Amino acid sequence: MLFNRCTGFNTFLLGFMVFCFYQNSVAQETFVYKQIDGFQLCMEMHKPPGWSPSNTYPALLFFFGGGWTKGSMKQFEPHAKYFSKRGVVCFLVDYRVESRHKSSIFQSVQDAKSALRYIKEHANDLGIDPSKVIASGGSAGGHLAAASALINDYNEITDDLEISCKPNALVLFNPAIDNGPAGVGYPKVKESFSSISPLHNIRAGAPPTLIFLGTHDSLVPVETAKYYEMAMKKTGNECKLILYEGEEHGFFNYTNFENYKSTLLEMDAFLQSLGYLKDIPKVVID
Repeated sequence: MLFNRCTGFNTFLLGFMVFCFYQNSVAQETFVYKQIDGFQLCMEMHKPPGWSPSNTYPALLFFFGGGWTKGSMKQFEPHAKYFSKRGVVCFLVDYRVESRHKSSIFQSVQDAKSALRYIKEHANDLGIDPSKVIASGGSAGGHLAAASALINDYNEITDDLEISCKPNALVLFNPAIDNGPAGVGYPKVKESFSSISPLHNIRAGAPPTLIFLGTHDSLVPVETAKYYEMAMKKTGNECKLILYEGEEHGFFNYTNFENYKSTLLEMDAFLQSLGYLKDIPKVVID
C-alpha cells in the first residue's frame, strides 16, 4: 500500500510514507486518509513495539474535541502512546472543522466515517483486526465516535459503502451525545437533530460503550448521560457510565494527570473485558 504524505496544503499526493518526529518520542507514521474540497485529511498512526503487518492488532481511533469548530488531533496523543504500548494500533484522526475548513457538523461526521472505513479497507497493510476496532473521542469527538456507530446518514459519496463504518466498541469522554433542542450543538443542526444525534438513534446492536463524565460538566448534563446509559441497556446494549464527582468538561485530559490516569486505567479494564487486551497493565503511565 502507498501512503500519502500529509502536508495540510492543496498539493499533489505523494506515494511514500512520511515520518513525524516530536519531542523525544519515536517516529510515527502520518498519512492522508482522505482528500476533499482541496484539503488533505490525515491520521497519525502509533504502532505497538515490534509491530508487523502480518499480525492482527486491535485498532483504536481517537477524535479530538472542540465543538466541531476547532481542535487538534494531538489531544489524545498521550492515550495513543499508552495504548500502543499495550498492543493496540492507535490512530489520531484529523477531520474537517469550521474554523479551518468552513465546514459543518455533518461533514465532520462524514470524515469520521471515512476514517473508519479507511482503516478497515487497509486492515491487512496496517496490521489490524477489522473486527476489533474501537472509536473514541472527547466532547464533539465523542459525538463523532458515537455517530459513526449509530447514524445511518451522512456518508461521503466517495466512500465504499460496502465497508461498514461501525466500530466494535466505543469509549466516550464527556461526549456531545444529545444534539436536540436541549442538547449540545443544536444551533448547528436545528431541525436535522433527529438524524445526527446519537441519543435519538439508539437501537439494538450498538457497540459496547464506556462513557466518562464529570458531575459539574456545564455542557453535558449528568441526566443526559444517565438516560443514554438507560436507553442503551433497555435496547439490549452494553453501556457503562463512570461519573467523576465535581469534575468539569475536559477533566480527563493529560493536563489533569490524576484524572487522565484514572480514566486511562478504566478504559484499559473495559478493553480487557471485551477481550481486546490481555492481563493487567504493565505500562508505566507518564
